[in-house]
Amino acid sequence: MKLSKEYWQERYSKQETGWDIGTVSTPLKEFIDGLTDKSLKILIPGCGNAYEAAYLFKNGFLNTYLVDFAEAPLNAFSEKYPKFPMDQLICNDFFNLEGKFDLILEQTFFCALDPSLRNDYVGKMAELLAPKGRLVGLLFNQIFDKEGPPYGGNSEEYKITLSQHLNIQTLDNCRNSIHPRAGKELFMICSGK
Repeated sequence: MKLSKEYWQERYSKQETGWDIGTVSTPLKEFIDGLTDKSLKILIPGCGNAYEAAYLFKNGFLNTYLVDFAEAPLNAFSEKYPKFPMDQLICNDFFNLEGKFDLILEQTFFCALDPSLRNDYVGKMAELLAPKGRLVGLLFNQIFDKEGPPYGGNSEEYKITLSQHLNIQTLDNCRNSIHPRAGKELFMICSGK
């Protein structure tokens, strides 16, 4: 299945976003709460409705960039947060991005990509991370019964894929997932090699 820009635009237009929990995820919220450097350059790829970005923005992290293939979620975010800089809302293919980021937040983007793109994802993340930059986020720790997206996986397969271009600092069962995802998520922190 080719997951094109049109595919994602249609999903958002029809509000077919079953992965959307309607708020910042607890594990990422707690991670963000531990950050002290408000000048970090942050990227949220495949941002969707960007609850994490809203939380960051409200808490003074003004150097946050959102990227999505579809215009609908970016337009909706812009309407909700008109003071958010328009030049930090990027409608583009993640694989075409350029730049360096201190922090990249992963929240349901990896699982939305066809598994054949996972090696490319890891290589692109390594390219986008600034020296001492980190990729932090959540990965599903389950295999889904139906064809994705979302696409699942497990920690062993993720370790093989991630370690090709990144140093894995943490890849553990998530201790503070929301109730429906309890026991089904891994918390990840990676850095560049």
